[in-house]
Amino acid sequence: MATRVLVVDDEALARQRLRDLLLEWQPDADVAEAADARTALARLRSEPWDVALLDVQMPGLDGLALAALLRDQPKAPALVFVTAHAEHALRAFELDAVDYLTKPVRRERLHQALDKALRWHASGAAAAPEPAPARPAATTEALIIHERGRTERVPLDDVIYLKAELKYLTVRTAQRSYIYDGALHDFERSQPERWLRIHRNALVARQRVRSLQRVHERGAGPEGEAFDGWVVLLEGVPERLQVSRRQLPTVREALRAEAAVLASGA
Repeated sequence: MATRVLVVDDEALARQRLRDLLLEWQPDADVAEAADARTALARLRSEPWDVALLDVQMPGLDGLALAALLRDQPKAPALVFVTAHAEHALRAFELDAVDYLTKPVRRERLHQALDKALRWHASGAAAAPEPAPARPAATTEALIIHERGRTERVPLDDVIYLKAELKYLTVRTAQRSYIYDGALHDFERSQPERWLRIHRNALVARQRVRSLQRVHERGAGPEGEAFDGWVVLLEGVPERLQVSRRQLPTVREALRAEAAVLASGA
């Protein structure tokens, strides 16, 4: 059966562009258009759809409001936002968007988002499950990262360490690294229970620290020089991060505290 996709955008040229890219992705796709959210809502409620591509800013009801109305609909389509306004990404993901693309949309990114949307739809995520119990705030917090026209939601629980690199932060997960415009002290100040400072340029997730080791190796320093100092090993990544002398007592204390917690729960 052909994939059914509804393109919702008040600009005719934008709809045509998305239609062309959709048919490149899947030539037999059943693609329809809606020029406003009210029309789209009527069609999305009366017909079965696999994916809806939504603009954010439209006259009258906007794309975010439309997504909110669809949130509890049985067999709702996978929602992918395609918009010129990157600042709405957090709200979009809170409304269970599968992906969030910024215009001008690259062909490869749209095709990736559509593949992701179909996997979401096939998994049964759209089958109106019972409302999930509320999760602790710490498990729902995330970073919204914008890279090369792509907007991605990265849960903080997936972040293993944050490292300052010139004007930006490297955000490291087990799968990949991201570039994020932020400051280490903001994370440390707002969530001291989550982050452990190991160096002036690095924070690590406390629960990811596995061991503290003394290292004396030739060529192990940042510039290939000999290194004699302390490093932490972290769950999920192969790299070892340097611990400064100033932060060494804090790291040792954190490891002792973690060991005491584990021992008390044994």
